[in-house]
Amino acid sequence: MSANYSHIPTEATLPILGTIPIHWNYHALLMVVIWLIWVPLCITIIRYGKPKPTEKGLQRKVSLWHPEWWWFSTHKYGLYGAVILAIAGVVVALVVSGGFSGSVHSIFGMLTILMAIVQVIFGMLRGTHGGKYYNNADPNDPATWQGDHYSRTNRRRFFEAYHKTAGYFVLFSATGAVASGLMQYPMPVLARIVIAIPFVFLAFWIVMEYLERRYDGYRAVHGYGSEHPYNKEREFL
Repeated sequence: MSANYSHIPTEATLPILGTIPIHWNYHALLMVVIWLIWVPLCITIIRYGKPKPTEKGLQRKVSLWHPEWWWFSTHKYGLYGAVILAIAGVVVALVVSGGFSGSVHSIFGMLTILMAIVQVIFGMLRGTHGGKYYNNADPNDPATWQGDHYSRTNRRRFFEAYHKTAGYFVLFSATGAVASGLMQYPMPVLARIVIAIPFVFLAFWIVMEYLERRYDGYRAVHGYGSEHPYNKEREFL
């Protein structure tokens, strides 16, 4: 399945467990699934899963239990799960290999994990929701509409500017980690799959763009009316 290299440990001695074999192919498979399938899928879902904008948008509270928010919940909790599994995979790799090696693969891998953790933290700090027709808001009382997302506060703008842009950089770093890892520990079949995966996503994205399924997030959530702050700001767009 793979070539053996002297600089790659094949077994580790651990407390209680004693000497155990190291199966790097499991680590490789886990990381490929997480970073080249799971994470891009979560990004694809929030990009193309948003509902078509209506007059009043989504009125129920953002919740895992409300099906109209499935696209957001899948993105949020799916990425949480991906980061947790990736951290576990890195910790296991560090333990059995005796620490940080300083290789290109390890540098890309640690950069990916660190930036992914920052993404999670930023997601938690994205601010409040708000909205004219949202949850307990009174459509006749503007004071009840306020929220970082609805009002487009600087906090929300900064969150989106960083979160959306840095997310693609995390994928770039993860791709570097996967590529350098497979160069360090060759797995020909997995390598072929890795090459094919981006083209599968590309084909799907092209179809979604052709069908014009990439709806504006603000309008999908708050409604398409021109009275909403961000719609009014972009009235000529």
